[in-house]
Amino acid sequence: MYMFKYIMKRLGLLVMTFVIIMVICFVLIKLLPIVIDVQIGKDADIVKAQLEARGYYDPIPVQFINYIKRIFHGDFGVSINIPEYRNQPVWGIFVEHLPPTILINVYSSLIAVPIGIGLGIFAALKKNKWQDHVVSTGVMIVISVPSFVYAFLIQYAICFKLDWFPLTMMSGYDYFSLDMFKSMVPAVICLSFGSIAGYARFTRAELTEVLTSEYMLLARTKGLTKGQATRRHALRNAMVPIFPSIVGEFVAVLSGSLIIEKIFSIPGVGGLYLSAINMQDYDFFMLLSGFYVLIGLFASIVIDLSYGVIDPRIRMGAK
Repeated sequence: MYMFKYIMKRLGLLVMTFVIIMVICFVLIKLLPIVIDVQIGKDADIVKAQLEARGYYDPIPVQFINYIKRIFHGDFGVSINIPEYRNQPVWGIFVEHLPPTILINVYSSLIAVPIGIGLGIFAALKKNKWQDHVVSTGVMIVISVPSFVYAFLIQYAICFKLDWFPLTMMSGYDYFSLDMFKSMVPAVICLSFGSIAGYARFTRAELTEVLTSEYMLLARTKGLTKGQATRRHALRNAMVPIFPSIVGEFVAVLSGSLIIEKIFSIPGVGGLYLSAINMQDYDFFMLLSGFYVLIGLFASIVIDLSYGVIDPRIRMGAK
């Protein structure tokens, strides 16, 4: 019962937060002057007439009400300023660009999770030794350097000099072919760096704290070897806060892939979002802003609920 009430409360807060953020985004984007990115002439007159028909020149409260009504009818708007998508429904284009974004983030997580957690465990077991100092120093360097710096280094080193992979992702929709996967590898490696460092730092901190706890000393006095005590007790307890962080790290990577998608020409929603902002494409901006806001809000709920699933001692919402 406590968990059910907690979930309902969090869902209510999610809806309220989402509505507030989207209202602010809508008002701010509509306060900007409408810019039609076409040559002055017949095309501009046609686009202006389409905007007037969709109520783009109405007062902002009226525009917002009409926008909500269109959404309930499955109409998320049309593109007006991105040349290759002009007058096309934004929802269909969004769905078309979603698979590459999901794939590069899933691939990077599959690489980052085992490597990052493994490095964190290794550093914790070698605490204050040279191995721990090497891992910790490397983690701090990786976290401090922006992801786009890695992107340029990867493009130069393994794509240009070594010629192992193409500089950018190949075009097409055969996302599970070997050639397509090979073209995604540089972007996946770039996205993995930050996640590996984050997992390693968090795992080392949690496992180090567990290894120095009193119950670990008790386990050793009862006859367990250091390896047995670590596997049976330390790792299990250290993983309680680590596994929920994987979801949060995935969301962070998904948000951070905006620039990486642009650099490696990934035809995902990240590049689409940047184009919508630069071109002031209102309907695209609202749809993609809602997408990223929902991801962040749902991830926070999943992280909280996962604590209770992983550790039965935790009961969310209980007094």
